[in-house]
Parts: sequence; structure tokens; C-alpha cells
Amino acid sequence: MEEQLLNELTELRQRVAELEAREAERQQIEKALRESEQRLRGFFEATTEGVAIHSQGIILDCNPAFAAMFGYDLSELIGMNALQLAAPESRELVRQHILSGYEQPYEAVGLRRDGSTFIGEVCGKAILYQGRPARVTTIRDITEHRRQEEERLLLAAAIEQAFESIVITDTAGRIEYVNPAFVRLNGYTLQEVIGQNIRILKSGQHDAAFYRELWETIKRGEAWQGHFVNRRKDGSLYVQESVISPVRDASGAVVRYVAVSRDITREQILEAQLRQVQKMEAIGRLAGGIAHDFNNLLTAIIGYAELLMVNLPPESPLRAHAEGIFKAGGSAASLTRQLLAFSRQQVLQPEVLNLNDIVSHTTQFIERLIGEDIQVVTMLDPQLRLVEADPTQIEQVILNLAVNARDAMPQGGTLTLETKNVYLDEAYARLHFETQPGHYVLLAVSDSGVGMDEETQLHIFEPFFTTKEMGKGTGLGLSTVYGIVKQSGGRIEVYSEEGRGTTFKIYLPCLEGAAEAAAESVASPPLLPGQETILIVEDADAVRDSAREALSQSGYTVLEARNGEEALRLSQQHAGPIHLLLTDVMMPLMSGRELAEQLTAQRPETKVLYMSGYTDNAIVNHGVLAPGIAYLQKPFSPAVLTQKVREVLDTS
Repeated sequence: MEEQLLNELTELRQRVAELEAREAERQQIEKALRESEQRLRGFFEATTEGVAIHSQGIILDCNPAFAAMFGYDLSELIGMNALQLAAPESRELVRQHILSGYEQPYEAVGLRRDGSTFIGEVCGKAILYQGRPARVTTIRDITEHRRQEEERLLLAAAIEQAFESIVITDTAGRIEYVNPAFVRLNGYTLQEVIGQNIRILKSGQHDAAFYRELWETIKRGEAWQGHFVNRRKDGSLYVQESVISPVRDASGAVVRYVAVSRDITREQILEAQLRQVQKMEAIGRLAGGIAHDFNNLLTAIIGYAELLMVNLPPESPLRAHAEGIFKAGGSAASLTRQLLAFSRQQVLQPEVLNLNDIVSHTTQFIERLIGEDIQVVTMLDPQLRLVEADPTQIEQVILNLAVNARDAMPQGGTLTLETKNVYLDEAYARLHFETQPGHYVLLAVSDSGVGMDEETQLHIFEPFFTTKEMGKGTGLGLSTVYGIVKQSGGRIEVYSEEGRGTTFKIYLPCLEGAAEAAAESVASPPLLPGQETILIVEDADAVRDSAREALSQSGYTVLEARNGEEALRLSQQHAGPIHLLLTDVMMPLMSGRELAEQLTAQRPETKVLYMSGYTDNAIVNHGVLAPGIAYLQKPFSPAVLTQKVREVLDTS
């Protein structure tokens, strides 16, 4: 009995000990829970994100950040329906998320107590709150972030769509970003330039001092502004106006450079033309003023000389002197008339006329004037439109050009006179100062003589400028031509190469009626598409660039070269077919005809289209090309180019 009681006592003690241990564990658990709740409450109240606990949209609890976000006191929010905190445009979206229990983040527009709104990023999750199902929702105000993102996207869109070329480099000049305008301007793809040094654009046209001054400026943290001559991927040069600015980080250190550039090649061409026009205008005003003053003096000189001749007897030895004075006065008067023609101050008597009639009539005098060793060839368009001009002055223009051609062919040659209806489009007008798009009549006078260098061509229309020997020219012939053409409302251009000959092109506006009648047939023809590969060989960068652009836009694959040797190397490196060779006739190192002969020997399937500033008839008549060749006369519009290319490619 005693032993049984002892066992029961021992067992009872064990149970008490177990109960005491469980109580201690319970107290520890409760303590841990209290501490956890305190930490959670501290986080709940301290977090900057808005946090709310709700059941079926009714707010059970929320933190101060949530209350501040919506502009309410905590006590006001408890028991409020969360839909009241959503702007009207987001209320249905919020309701669906509350009902569905959707846990992925979404954006909604929040409505503050004062009626203002903000963009919130909302995220919800199901929990147990005080023993019953609920949801905890967090809200982050992303209004400023969204504004900055929209600004960034707007800035990125502006840079991507900007007409100006934009490039960003590191401080060593390695390219980190270029916009599409840079790609279009330079011909490189994005992949080809990222990571490359900006020096890949160097043209060799600037010395070391130029680049040293540039780098010293931007390394000082200052912006540099100036003009570059840069080189495209295809080797062609262009002029750009650039502003290079340093980019600083938050500490103020320069970490990058950004260059914003604009292609001003066309502007410089037009500026040069404007300067030339202004110079000619100034010379013209001076020449006109001198001519008028001299005419007054010559009137007196010739008058007194004639009086002496009348009053001196025939046998008088002084009569011969008076006759000499009279003849010299007449020659001087002729020079002043030429000066007046150049300065556009002579009186014209314009008539409606067909230039074919003037050329045919004048040719009779030309053949007697220039000698038997020069062949005169006329190519007259039978459908030539009418112009309004002074026939006598146009005859003088043709005679002066013929005499000039004769002097350029001392060993004989061919003189070609040609008329043609032409249309000068907007692309042509953009590159030629004071030229309006429209219909013109072309009068071209070409010789196969010695030609001129570029420097000579810049001055040939200036009075008293001549390349002839002393006593063999006054230097007024071409200046007279220039003045007559300008006073007649036309323009004159010269195309010449040393040893190859010269072509003068005169464009006279045709009468409005004729232009309107033909406007529909020539106005803005479409670019004809194609898929073939074309090799363009042209030493003039502007011509090559415009041809490449037109053909590329029409779907052709375009290869480019600046001369014949480069073209042959390119042909050897190109694995695929070359369907057409589009080449200038006159080029340094190798002519277009020589290039075509060598290329077609390697690639018999390649067709050839020649282009030149000379007229096609002049090219044939001067023996440069054989009759029947495919030929395109400069200047040509993109539509005319693609039409001619398509025509040649489609021939069997």
C-alpha cells in the first residue's frame, strides 16, 4: 500500500514538472509572438509604402504612410471602403482585383481626400487577420517615376527621330550611342560603329592642331562648336556643323561627350554660288558704271574725230591720224557695249522664237568663222518649245561660244550645237542658287578642245579674265554671254575637264503656255523599283551620293567606287552578280569606257550605263563613246535615273 502511494506521488510530481515546463514554453512562445508583433507593427508603421489590411474591401487597419498617401487620418480610414480611394477611371479595376484575389502587381489611379490623384503600383495578398480571412495591400506612389519615364521616352523619341546626327562617346572617344540620323549620314550600321573610336570619320582634311584645340576645349569641360569635313563609310566627304558638349555625372566629373551635328554640304554649295553671284553682280555694277562713263567720253572722242575727218582735206597727213582715232573709238565703243551686256544694262528687244531657227541661221556664219579643220554638228529637237528672247543677242551668245570653242581646238575637232526640252526639278533647284523648278529649253555648245581646270571655271565669266595670250582676247566674250543669258531670265553652266573638252549649257525658261501644256506628262514621275545589284562609279561625291540614295530607295543593292581602279577591286571582292555598271564617262586614272571594257571582260553579263555632264550627242561626236550606247546626261532627277536604269536592265 505504501509502495503504491509512493508511485502515485512520483507520477504526480512528474506531471507537475511537465505542466510547469509547458507553461514556461508557452510563456516563451507568447513573448516571442509579442516581440514579433511589435517588430511587424514597427515595420508596418515605419515603411514608406502604404499598407492596408481589408476584408472584402473594408479597411481593417492601415499604416501612417497609407493615410498620408491619401490625405486622411488613420481613424478616418478604418471601416472605409477601399473603392472610395480609387479614382473613377480605376474604380472598376480595383473592384475586380479585390473580388478575384488577384495577387500580381497592377497600376491604378488613387484619389486623395483633396480630389487630387496619383499613380499607384498596387499589390495584394491573402492573409489571416485576427483569425479571419483578409487581404494585405501595399501601394507605392510611382507618379514621379512615371513622369520621369515619360520624359525619358520623349527624349529618346526626339533623339531617335531628330534630323541632326547625334553621337555619344566616352572620354576616350569610343562610340557608345548613335541615332538613326548618324547612320543615314555616314552609311555605317549601328553594329559597325558601337565601340569604335570616333576617328573612323576623319577625312584627312584637318591638321593635328585642329583636333588638338578641339580636345583641349572639351577636356576643360567647355563646349566646342565648329565645322568638320568628315568621311563616310563609302569614302565620300561631307561638311558638317557640330556642337560637342561634355556630359557630367552627379559629382560634376566629365564622363562622356555628346556631339550634335548637321550636314551643311548643300548649304555651303549654295553659299559659294551666292558669293559668286554677288561677286558677279558687284563686278557688273562696276563694269556698267565704267561703260556709261566711257561711252560719254567716247561720244566726244568719236565726234571730234569725225569732225576732223570732215574738215581735213583728203591729202592732209593729219586725216589718217583722225581716221585712226575714229576707228579706235569705235573699237572702244564695242568693248563698252560688251560691258553693258555683262552688267545687263543693254536694251533688249525680246521676241517669241524657236531656238532651232537661231541655231540654224547662225551655223552658216560659224562654219565660215571657225575654219575647215573643225566639224560643226547640230542636234536640234524638232519638238522644241518656244522661248522669249532677243534673237540678235542669242546669235551673239552662240557666236561668242563658237569663237571660244575654236580657240580651244587649235588642232581642229568637233563643235556640237544641241537644243532640247528639259525639266529642272526641285532636287536640281535646291542645289542651284536662284533657280526655279520648271520647264526650260536647253542650248548646249560643246567642243572637243583642251578643256579647263576648276580654278579657271570659277572665273571664266568675269570681265577681262582670259587664258589666251596677250593681244589675242579681251576677256569679254564669255562675260557678254553671261550677261545676255542672265538678262534673258536664264542660267548658264559650264562643264569641262582638262584634255577632254568643254560644254556650255544655257537654260532659258520656255513660255508658260508650253510649260503648262506639258506639265502633266513630266511632273514628278515615280521612282521605278528593282532588286538588282548596281555598281556606281563617280568621282563627284554629290552625284554619287544622290544616285546611291535614289537607287537604294528603289530597292536596288548599290556598290560604290570613286574611280575605275577602286571599282575593279570592288568587283573582284564581290561574290554575287553585278547587273549594271553606272559610270561617269570622264574620270581620273581611268575613263568610264576603259573601266567598262575591263569590267565586262570579267563579267560579260554586266550591262553598262554611262553618265556625263556633256550632252550625249557631244560625247558621241567627240569620239568618246560609240553611237547607240546607253547614256544619261547630267543633271538628272532620281526619277529619270531609275527610269533609265530600269530601261537598260530590261533590254535583252
